[in-house]
Amino acid sequence: MTDAGDGRPTLRAGLAERQAELVAALVAGGPPPAGFAPGPLAATRAALLRKRAGDVARHWPLLAAGLGVGWSTTFADWAARRPTAGSLRDGWDLARALRDQHALPPSAAEELAVREARLRYDGRRAPRPRRMPAVGRAGGAVAVQIAGRVRLLRPGPRP
Repeated sequence: MTDAGDGRPTLRAGLAERQAELVAALVAGGPPPAGFAPGPLAATRAALLRKRAGDVARHWPLLAAGLGVGWSTTFADWAARRPTAGSLRDGWDLARALRDQHALPPSAAEELAVREARLRYDGRRAPRPRRMPAVGRAGGAVAVQIAGRVRLLRPGPRP
């Protein structure tokens, strides 16, 4: 905290710290701040996770559809301790995590392969379009991008 020149913390600095604690508790799995009732805080956190899951599902429809009724639970478990990086990046990170666990549905593998071929994403910065020919692979699906067009060469294996 900063002080007002006489050694006392300013109200603005104290408020900023309290707000940061509240945001961390709501979106990043932080501990509940002092003075907040845990029940309403948990309900707000769950509502924000549902909203975030809906936003990600709009950017990654095949991922959400592939997980079916388990979409909300899978996303909430994955996102509970991660602050959002945006819907596109959240879905991308979740799809990569599921791929690494060999739990990515075939349709989502195709969606991820197409995204990997079309865009460059390193997990830290925003995705950028690829300029050169590129190949995306995920869960058996292979997509190729040449001259800005993406073709799915091999779809993901179906059960």
